[in-house]
Amino acid sequence: MATKQSGPIGRPRAFDTEAALERAMLFFWEHGYEGASLAGLTKAMGISTTSMYAAFGNKEELFRKALERYDEGPSAYLTRALEEPTALGVATTVLTGTVRTTTRPAQPHGCLGVQGALVTGASSSSVRDLLATWRNDGCNRLRERFQQAVDEGDLPPTTDAGLLGRYVSTLAFGIAVQAASGIGRDELQSMADAALEAWPPF
Repeated sequence: MATKQSGPIGRPRAFDTEAALERAMLFFWEHGYEGASLAGLTKAMGISTTSMYAAFGNKEELFRKALERYDEGPSAYLTRALEEPTALGVATTVLTGTVRTTTRPAQPHGCLGVQGALVTGASSSSVRDLLATWRNDGCNRLRERFQQAVDEGDLPPTTDAGLLGRYVSTLAFGIAVQAASGIGRDELQSMADAALEAWPPF
């Protein structure tokens, strides 16, 4: 004899949250935080606004999750670069990874972390600050890796690891801006190669 259920059975989500988050990341990447309306986001994600709030929280929380996905996916070349055995290898992998990631035909050009919320209204200042912290974190990781290179004798003892980290970061961010402006991969790669011809630069 069948027994009566003791409580309600939760309804499973009718959509793939990972796929929806991927589409949200691409939408934020293309339109920026303030340019991504809720209507546009939910249409791109293929879900209702109610489902978005239930699965991801509000728009800012969704953006934070999208940035984490970007960090672990398209922007993961930084982590790989830090594992290179030489400082020059680190810089080369960062700049080459930036060129490739910001110019892929099947995704938005540019960098979500650079142009996602560079300038915002007061209501979005927390997202602007989030991305500033994200960019500075990348620069600090490079500084630490270059300091390691100095300590190991891979870079001259007079090298300013902080300045070198900021230099490589600035080159990478500049590449991203140029890519978003329509500059092609070959030209950007040539610029990156030219920047690395004299290493270290100072």
